[in-house]
Amino acid sequence: MAEEVKKQQLNASVAPENFDWDSFENEDNIYGGESKEKIEEAYDQTLSNVVENEVVEGTVTSINKREVIVNIGYKSEGVIQAPEFRYNPDLKVGDKVEVLVESAEDKKGQLILSHKKARALKSWERVNEAYDNNEVVKGFVKTRTKGGMIVDVFGIEAFLPGSQIDIKPIRDYDAFVNQTMDFKIVKINQEFRNVVVSHKALLEAEQEKQKAELMSKLEKGQILEGTVKNITNYGVFVDLGGVDGLIHITDLSWGRIENPEEVVQLDQKIKVVVKEFDSQQKRIALGYKQLTPHPWDSLDPNLKVGDVVKGKVVLIQDYGAFVEIKPGVEGLIHVSEMSWSPRLHSAQEFVKVGDEVEAQILSIDRENRKMSLGLKQLTANPWENIREKYPIGSVHKAIVRNITNFGVFAEPEDGVEGLIHISDLSWSKIKHPSEIVSTGDEIDVVILDFDEANHKLSLGHKQLTPNPWDAIEEKYPVGSTVEGTITSMTDKGANIKLEGDDEGFAFTRDLIKEDGKPATAGETLPFKVVELRRSTRRILLSHVRTYSEAAAEKVASEAENTKKAVKKINANVEKTTLGDISELAALKDKLEKSE
Repeated sequence: MAEEVKKQQLNASVAPENFDWDSFENEDNIYGGESKEKIEEAYDQTLSNVVENEVVEGTVTSINKREVIVNIGYKSEGVIQAPEFRYNPDLKVGDKVEVLVESAEDKKGQLILSHKKARALKSWERVNEAYDNNEVVKGFVKTRTKGGMIVDVFGIEAFLPGSQIDIKPIRDYDAFVNQTMDFKIVKINQEFRNVVVSHKALLEAEQEKQKAELMSKLEKGQILEGTVKNITNYGVFVDLGGVDGLIHITDLSWGRIENPEEVVQLDQKIKVVVKEFDSQQKRIALGYKQLTPHPWDSLDPNLKVGDVVKGKVVLIQDYGAFVEIKPGVEGLIHVSEMSWSPRLHSAQEFVKVGDEVEAQILSIDRENRKMSLGLKQLTANPWENIREKYPIGSVHKAIVRNITNFGVFAEPEDGVEGLIHISDLSWSKIKHPSEIVSTGDEIDVVILDFDEANHKLSLGHKQLTPNPWDAIEEKYPVGSTVEGTITSMTDKGANIKLEGDDEGFAFTRDLIKEDGKPATAGETLPFKVVELRRSTRRILLSHVRTYSEAAAEKVASEAENTKKAVKKINANVEKTTLGDISELAALKDKLEKSE
């Protein structure tokens, strides 16, 4: 209107000489005599009243990649940056939008609007309303952050935890950036105005519906198709179309496997059979190997006891090893069938996992799918001609395999084992066999006896050297007198050192000296050998007998001489005189006293 008035004034016919240049410069009559202020006021009344920092509704008039033009009925249209509308990719010309008037006119005369700030003023109220009504809202994933994503919801930056993005594990978080998705507001902190959203909650709700529908149709033995969703060390989770089922690792293959990835891969589509399901717990147990024939059913029907088979050791226990003849067909080699040796062994001493072995079939049970195998049967039984190879008294070399408190187990050859009792290790008394030998030592042994039924030999080691006791008996015969030194005293007597390393023992009663005093440690005295105990290797001595027996011998000698004299007198009694009789009487008294 102001422009039109100005044009009319300018178009008026005025002679050049009569033109009022001063009025023109001062714009006095340009507006038809009306003041500029009045005309501007009248113009302003035709426009919408605009108040800065107020939210108003406008109409989208134009959209390009950088800007959105909005008309709010003001003298100029407002410009809003296009990214403020990225949460709404369906925005189009003619749509009504709320905007905040940031400035009615900037330096360029441009109306400055903000849709983001307008949304922010009302967004908190909108967020709470959506939370209270359990409403599904749209949000724009702006960027990644620690532990999750930042999502624009109604202009508010909400937090989307990584665990709430999807039901299945997320491998690429960046794939969700710049995406518009549906969310459910799950938590609001009114004090700090923090909002937490979840996309997973929506998927779970939908999944629950699908799960309930699928569970109602499930049947045991039913074959379904699914996608491998997750792989763990104990099995595989399969997505059956909104419902997950588990294939335990033992149901993946008829043969033993260490890792499920040996059979299936992530995102692979597979067919499975329903083994078990629990409608209340919503758990489904699936099988994969059950869709293929059991390997035992295709096992060679001609295979029999005595046949030799090849296989790989797949599992070792203390009691034996499991050998896989073919995937899904295993046989057990018990530890007792690994060696002819009767000694208790561990399976780890003979084989290890991964070994390729040959074994003989000892039993086969096709109905129960069991097979027992043997290793030792493929080698000659060393006990078949044991007496010819190891006659009693023969000497051999043997390896010490095990040491116990009661003796040593030694092998003259693999599979042939014998026991050297501790009493047959040394002529000397020992407390433990380890004083003589160590495990792995090679020692000489002599065959003492056989136990063919139990495959055991009785061996000796000390028998290969002379018995030192034979020399002791010769050196210290019973009744001989030797000199010894008391080295120590005990409760029962004393230990006595003889020649060299020889030792004897005297009981307390045999340690009384001739003067009636007991002998003490350190004294050197004569001793009589009273006993030689071969079983305990002891020489029993007595000091008392060295002087008591000598006195007794003297008395006995005198008595013997007296008897001889009496006998002689009696022989000549007829020639005796009175003087002889008195002499005889004196001799008789002496004899009686002696006796």
